[in-house]
Amino acid sequence: MLTAPPAGAATTEATAATSGTTAAASARAAALAPPTGWTTVVSKNSGKCVDARAAASANGTAVQQYACNGSAAQLWQFQATSGGYYRVNTNLNAAQAWDVTNVSTADAAPVQLWNYTGGNNQQWQPVEEAGGSYHFVNRNSGKCLDVPAASTADSVQLQQYTCNGTAAQSFTMGTSTPPPGGGPDLGPNVSVFDPSMSASTIQSRLNSVFSQQQTNQFGGNRFALLFKPGTYNVDVNVGFYTQVLGLGLSPDNVTINGGVHVEADWFQGNATQNFWRGAENLSVTPPSGTDRWAVSQAAPYRRMHVRGNLQLDDGGWSSGGFIADSKIDGQVRSGSQQQWLSRNAQWGSWTGSNWNMVFVGVQGAPGNSFPNPPYTTVGTAPVVREKPFLYVDQAGAYQVFVPALRNNSSGTTWAGGAPAGTSIPIDQFFIVKPGNTAADINAALAQGKNLLFTPGVYHVNDTIRVNRADTVVLGLGLATIIPDNGVTAVSVADVDGVKVAGLLIDAGTTSSATLMQVGPAGSSASHAANPISLHDMFFRIGGAGVGKAAQSLVVNSSNVIGDHMWLWRADHGSGVGWNSNTAATGLVVNGANVTMYGLFVEHYQQYQVIWNGNGGRTYFFQNELPYDPPNQAAWMNGATQGYAAYKVANSVTSHEAWGLGSYCYFNVNPSVVEAHSFEVPNTPNVRFHSMVTVSLGGTGTIRNVINNTGGPSNSTTNVANLVSYP
Repeated sequence: MLTAPPAGAATTEATAATSGTTAAASARAAALAPPTGWTTVVSKNSGKCVDARAAASANGTAVQQYACNGSAAQLWQFQATSGGYYRVNTNLNAAQAWDVTNVSTADAAPVQLWNYTGGNNQQWQPVEEAGGSYHFVNRNSGKCLDVPAASTADSVQLQQYTCNGTAAQSFTMGTSTPPPGGGPDLGPNVSVFDPSMSASTIQSRLNSVFSQQQTNQFGGNRFALLFKPGTYNVDVNVGFYTQVLGLGLSPDNVTINGGVHVEADWFQGNATQNFWRGAENLSVTPPSGTDRWAVSQAAPYRRMHVRGNLQLDDGGWSSGGFIADSKIDGQVRSGSQQQWLSRNAQWGSWTGSNWNMVFVGVQGAPGNSFPNPPYTTVGTAPVVREKPFLYVDQAGAYQVFVPALRNNSSGTTWAGGAPAGTSIPIDQFFIVKPGNTAADINAALAQGKNLLFTPGVYHVNDTIRVNRADTVVLGLGLATIIPDNGVTAVSVADVDGVKVAGLLIDAGTTSSATLMQVGPAGSSASHAANPISLHDMFFRIGGAGVGKAAQSLVVNSSNVIGDHMWLWRADHGSGVGWNSNTAATGLVVNGANVTMYGLFVEHYQQYQVIWNGNGGRTYFFQNELPYDPPNQAAWMNGATQGYAAYKVANSVTSHEAWGLGSYCYFNVNPSVVEAHSFEVPNTPNVRFHSMVTVSLGGTGTIRNVINNTGGPSNSTTNVANLVSYP
């Protein structure tokens, strides 16, 4: 909330001081443009970093010097105003900038953070010195940023003082000492915590991120919060575009005595829009005995150990969700969740159901009983690889662990000891940071590097081409790729063992034929021994602005594993409309023997999924049909009313799927009808288990569940179940 500044801190400028500033500036060497990205600012006198006290970002936070630690509290951005002056924003909250208190022109006036309003006391001119250092001249007073009494101590608040050319007024940019433990530079949007940091410092940073992200559904901020091995007494409330990660090889290497939780307070308990966030690789001891993860799509809960219970709703509706490789010591309570996939997990018990609860390889899962209650239970996952993850080894070195392929598995990879897999040192990764281009990324790939995308939004004017077998592409903090000029954002060659994980691909304003392609058209090689795998991959058409793409994901390679994906044509937000965020189909599978776990595909304008390859398997499918066909004539597939959600091509002879739900909510025109949600060839080896269709609020009609069988779902009978087909 914007509040009035304290007395004297308003943005009016003192005329005499301003005229003096002009004269002072003209007598100095010409200013040199500072770095455009996030940078550290280091005192030449003390070697310490300019720092936001306690990692806070509230009005009045002291700007101080402190030992360089690689945290976001020590990252600054110089944003040009006019006449060679800049506002200096904190990475903790880009709305906050360096500010001389009370618009003072006096010596020793303290420097703080304050909401930027354009005042001259909030603007600074970087003036280059010999050797590449700078001093910073305040536009209002003509005085320099200064360390009082040339102190070398931590926690000394900076001030302005008459410019005198001493080292106490001299600073370098972008030359801080590396983070403790020799960690890599993970960019401005990653915070790394270690047990030596005070709980209050960590909590302040957590609170700052959450306050920015609680309601920021379509904003551009991205954050990753990383905890090194140890024990922490903090509360982690997880908002939009925030990923919370432990840096141990096992979840039990990082213990949070507190919650790692998602609430729906911002939406009156309704969690149906709690998207795009995640928790991974932590053990949690909730003080109340129960942690809450009240989410909907694109909010994975992976490699988690809850020493208590887990609640999946916040009282209102919820539409999740995904748990994998996790252990819940107590009970999982699904509450209002409409549907959920749990894969390779373990818990004491599960309670709750609504329409479609699916368990694959879960120890402690309820028995198969669809539809009363609607539990679909499969004993083992036939073939799966867990998502790669970043960790710190016992020597303090950063590595990425790539879990091994498992066949016919149940339970977690880690509860019985060290997981099987391989570690890749961080120096074998190109660390992608805001400002990097497609050319930079492709050059690194051509040199044999893997990719670690740090949190940010990346516009690409060329396709990112992953051509080398076994390449790992790992995104942190919902790193987002936007293709410009209609290009395909990411392509993967038809090679063994590529892993792509943790990215949001957001369609650009010029329509792309495809957002991501796995294997070129006509790919036919077998990758059964070392498949390509996709983990936590999210695709979006509209919502943050107009976006267009004919197809979101095309899988041409064989044996690909899809491990939790949400493909979403936006039904709300910006740039949303039948003729605005245009998108025909979410997923097209042409490869053979492709396996999908946790497939969420919503609101596309024709078929949601088209499956052309033989041997396909899907474990859990959730779909909402497009809300917005203006009339039946606009949504016809030849002579058929509407398009099926899940289409298996007539040429397919083998396909099997478990736990599938498709829902309609034709709120623009409730008279619209879909003939059927599942359209498949009638052949013995094409088999579907546990299907449900729902007319949400009775708004629209799905006449049949699959082909001409089952249903209807309409205003009279909202829910229709079908146990199996044929």
